[in-house]
This record gives sequence, C-alpha cells and structure tokens, in this order.
Amino acid sequence: MRLQSEKIYLRAVESSDATRIMLWENNPSFWHVSETEIPFSLHDIHHFIENSQHFRQTGQLRLIICLNENDLPVGCVDFYDADFKHRRAGIGILIAEPENKEKGYASEAIRLLAKYGRDVFDFQQIYAMISVSNEPSLRLFEACGFEKSGVLKSWRKTGKNREDIAFYQLILEEL
Repeated sequence: MRLQSEKIYLRAVESSDATRIMLWENNPSFWHVSETEIPFSLHDIHHFIENSQHFRQTGQLRLIICLNENDLPVGCVDFYDADFKHRRAGIGILIAEPENKEKGYASEAIRLLAKYGRDVFDFQQIYAMISVSNEPSLRLFEACGFEKSGVLKSWRKTGKNREDIAFYQLILEEL
C-alpha cells in the first residue's frame, strides 16, 4: 500500500523501520504529545510492527511519511483508538526533525490519511486532541479543515502542571 501526494507518500511500517521508530518514540522531547512515560525497547517496537497488520483488533494504524524525491522517512502518521462501530478514529502525526517541519509534509499526510480512512474504513470522522499551548499543531489541524469542538480542562499532566487539551474534529463525509 502506498498513498501519494505532491511531496510525500505514506507507506506501511516495515521491520527495517524499527530502530528509527524506537528513536522517535524514545525522544523525551516528543513525550508530552505522545503521553509516553517510559522508553520502549527494540523488542517492544518489533512487537508493535508485527501487530500493525491487525488494525481492526488493535485500533491503531501507523504509516511512515516518506519524501517522494528521495524516499527519506521524515515522520509518521497514526490512526489510534479506532472505533469501527461508530466510524471514527483519533489521528496523530510526527515530523521528527526540525529541518523537515513547515514544508507541507504534515498537512499532506493528514489529508492522505483522512481520505484513506473515509474511503477504505468508512470512517465518518476523525479527531485530534492537541495541547492548547501547541500552536503549530493547532494551526496545522485547522488548515486541514478540522474544527475545534471543545476544550478538555486540565486534561493532561505535564511535569507538575496540568494542561488543557483542544478537541478537534473533521467530518469526512464533507471531504
């Protein structure tokens, strides 16, 4: 499977991605958005990759974002907490390196995954939960057509503080 747009394509996670994913998952600077608390082992990542074929059972699907020009993986995009009965899933995205941010890769990945979710899994909507302080992500999801439908007060613990989370939805039937 390969979903392609102007600058990027999305592909399935492969076993050769394990070390890269482990480095991304174990980078503490990303933990505040992924809610990770402890590092993952390479064994954990391999187990995750093996189970990635079972989206309907696990509710999570991760795809690798690669550049069309050179096949370089620059990040990943996920469906999580997929609910097939109610036709919805959460969406998360990571562009790993600062030099690859603000180049349109994330918005292309979100649009590709949204269309895939609608066309293949018959999702009616996808949602994102974003820290209100994460202004780049708020702008990204708004630019992709997501609408803020609420704020979860004091939802996430960050260090010794608590943070509000904005809840964004995209109704896919309107795409």
